[in-house]
Amino acid sequence: MLRNTTDRYGSLSITLHWLMLLLIAAVYACIELRVNFPRGSDPREALKTWHFMLGIGVLALAIVRLVVALRGPTPAIQPSPGALQAWLAKGGHFALYVLMLGMPVAGWLILSAEGKPVPFFGLELPPLIGPDKALAESIEDLHKTAGTVGYWLIGLHAAAALFHHYVQRDDTLTRMLPLARRRT
Repeated sequence: MLRNTTDRYGSLSITLHWLMLLLIAAVYACIELRVNFPRGSDPREALKTWHFMLGIGVLALAIVRLVVALRGPTPAIQPSPGALQAWLAKGGHFALYVLMLGMPVAGWLILSAEGKPVPFFGLELPPLIGPDKALAESIEDLHKTAGTVGYWLIGLHAAAALFHHYVQRDDTLTRMLPLARRRT
């Protein structure tokens, strides 16, 4: 089943979810690992370039995910969580989408304001704004802070899924696992 139903996420949504996790992990890994190499060195510059390109990949995949999510139903959690938990889940998902869309755009803006090329797997994307060193630094500060917030959001998202699975014993987690069967 490719598309979502009212009972289960479809294979497209599940694949996009886990692919996004791998892509975001790679983006974070590239920027964290760069500090192991001297400034200006080839490995450090390569990791930064991969960080930029994978970040734009996150943007593209987030747009696809958003379109898929808006075009199909969201399977209901069984048994149904309380109103507060449902509200927190919606807020958490909204924050994750803001992160997945906003962080790559911020990175693109940083490179644009620094007057640097915006690489994307052999292509050079157009700048979004003109060079402005002070603006680049401001956006970069925001980007770094949002990156830290992202660690927390992703961690809370995973913790919530595990809480639902092991404590509440609902199907929140299994709805997003490949080949998992629905609890009855």
